[in-house]
Amino acid sequence: MFRDISRRNLLRGLSISALASGSGLVTLEAAQSAHDAVSEEKKAAGGEYIPKGFNEHEYKTLQRLSDLIIPADDHSPGALAAGAAGWIDFMASNSPELREIFTGGMAWLDHEMQRRYSADFVDAKPEQQTAILDLIGIEKNAKPENEAGIHFFGWARNLVLDAYYTSPIGIKELGYMGNTAVSEFHVPEEAVEYALKRSGLG
Repeated sequence: MFRDISRRNLLRGLSISALASGSGLVTLEAAQSAHDAVSEEKKAAGGEYIPKGFNEHEYKTLQRLSDLIIPADDHSPGALAAGAAGWIDFMASNSPELREIFTGGMAWLDHEMQRRYSADFVDAKPEQQTAILDLIGIEKNAKPENEAGIHFFGWARNLVLDAYYTSPIGIKELGYMGNTAVSEFHVPEEAVEYALKRSGLG
């Protein structure tokens, strides 16, 4: 019982820190604690994560978004395999504020996709999905009618990046080896690009 309360407080604090940062940035230690909690949830459910913060449609939307933000390539699996959607869902289940950002944002996304293509985001064609993300992925495209979408996608992109690069898959891709002595160390180019983008200097 005490352990459950402590973990709940930790995760709520983690979600609040993400909200306070305005960008979704969380510490590696805190993010990995959330990954551990998600792993425990999956084991308890027989190996598959059951959404706790979002409904089935919202969770599928979040999965598709994570797959588009960091797709799998020849070098490593993408954010979908890394469990980014589950990580974000679990965080949101401990923070009504964070959940509201995502449920409102995904509702806006579906409404806009229906207006443009007569289909929800997850049911639209891949090229239609990427077209709307290209639009709301750039702040200079901001107009009164799509400002909410740009705000939401900023959150979604940042938290998918946080979830991915703090997961075992993302850490392996970055070449992070923990407290291991090495004779020479080179910062991976992907890590530099990621840090620059997050800092606003990239």
